[in-house]
Parts: sequence; C-alpha cells; structure tokens
Amino acid sequence: MNRHYTLSELLIIATAREIKNDENVILGVGLPTTAGALAKALHAPNANLMMESGIIDFTPLVQPNHIADAMSCRGFSYSTDLFTSFTMTYRGFVDVCFLGVGQVDKFGNLNTTVIGDYYKPTIRLPGSGGAADFISYAKRTVLTMRGGEFVEKLDYVTSPGYLEGGDSRDKSGLFPKGTGPSLLISQKGIFTFDEKTKELTLAEIYPGVSIDDIKQDIPWDLKVAAGLKETAPPSEEEINFIRDFAPAEAAGRALMTELTATALFKELTERSKPSA
Repeated sequence: MNRHYTLSELLIIATAREIKNDENVILGVGLPTTAGALAKALHAPNANLMMESGIIDFTPLVQPNHIADAMSCRGFSYSTDLFTSFTMTYRGFVDVCFLGVGQVDKFGNLNTTVIGDYYKPTIRLPGSGGAADFISYAKRTVLTMRGGEFVEKLDYVTSPGYLEGGDSRDKSGLFPKGTGPSLLISQKGIFTFDEKTKELTLAEIYPGVSIDDIKQDIPWDLKVAAGLKETAPPSEEEINFIRDFAPAEAAGRALMTELTATALFKELTERSKPSA
C-alpha cells in the first residue's frame, strides 16, 4: 500500500493488532480506546472491551472523556464499579491490558508519577490509576510509548515490570507467574522482553526507521533480535477507521497542538482587527 500514514497511526494500528477475538481487554482513555475500537471493528468483533471504571463489553462510539464515560459507548452489556473491575483482574479474568509509558527502564518497570524529584518534580504525571494493579495481575500487558523516555533508572517506580530482570519478578512471590509486560510499542518499533533476562529487545522496526534512529533514544546497549523484521504497513481500511474515529489521535499530539495553536492565533488576530 502506497498511501501515506503517520508513525502515530502505525503505533495505534500495531496496538490494535495485539487484541485477539474473545479476549477480555481493559482499555484506558485515548490511544488504547482507539486501538480497541479498531480491533473490534475490523478483526476482533467478539473482544470484550472494558473500562477501568466497570463498563463491560462496550463498543466505542467516540473517544471517552474519562474512564466512566458511558455516553461514549454504542451500548454495553452491564456496568459495575471500580472495585469489581480491579478484583476481576486479581482473579485472572483480564487477558490483556494496555499501559502508557512516562519512563521505562530495560526491564519494563514504569514511571507515570513524576519526572524529577518526587517532592519538587519537573513534571507531575497522571499517576498510577489502575496501572500498577493491571500490570501486576493481567495475563498480558502491552506498553505503549508516545512521548515517554527510556531511562537507566526511573525517577519513581509506579508500576512493576520485571524488577531487576531474570526471574526476580517470579521470585518476589507478589505476582502470578507468567504475568508482566509482553511488548512495548513505540512510534519507531516494537520491543519484546528476552525470555531469560527479561531485557527489552527490539523485535520489529517501522518502515523508514533505522536501528540507529531507535538506539539514539536508549541509554543502554540495546539488544536486537536475530530475526528483526519490518512491521507490516497499515491497510487502507485501518487508516480510514482511525482517521474517522479519532483524527486527533491519528495526527499525533504534536501536530494537533500546532494546528490548534495556529487556529487560535488566527482567530485572535481576526478578532483584534478594527471594525470597518
């Protein structure tokens, strides 16, 4: 397919491809909801999409404004509460969850709390919400990275990945065996976690992106899979769906911020002109 697409769109599409039919899926607001809507519309019609707030088996109509936005749904099977959605995860009923990344280290530990000193932060991030619970108990966790950073040491540990690597997560006795992050999907490529060391490993690279483009963002010697492959480009159907459902997500935050600022400046300039 020769149609132009953005790396932000490919990130969303790669995320959607990780949702399988009949899976129970916890979705957050924003990119995960767009990916869930795409998956349910095109290849996983029986996926059970769930909001953290307890809205179960919904079909996204528009982007939700918050985690309990029932008005964004085209129907849902039932609605429960936050406590129940969390305990469903503890009891092993959640197949896959999606978590955004503020900072991530080589073993998939996450920071979504603060950048800098906790008491005098450079940036205050959204915090944990359900992230720590979901990465702890969901059968599979997919990390999405659009604007976060790779670091040697987190400024704050919000959500546990593979701790110090190797079998340290299982040895801690705090998490069901086999849980933890399975993939990290960025705007440049897709990473897996080494089966033994649990270290991030580059597995797929996006068209037009080089290994050096990716390595320049990573402060350690990145492992690259022997079978490194190029991510399949989006289909026409995938691109059309995203641009119709969530044009702001498709464009990416930087472009949408620029366009919004340009439009606002134009409007203010027009208002300031003297009347004829």
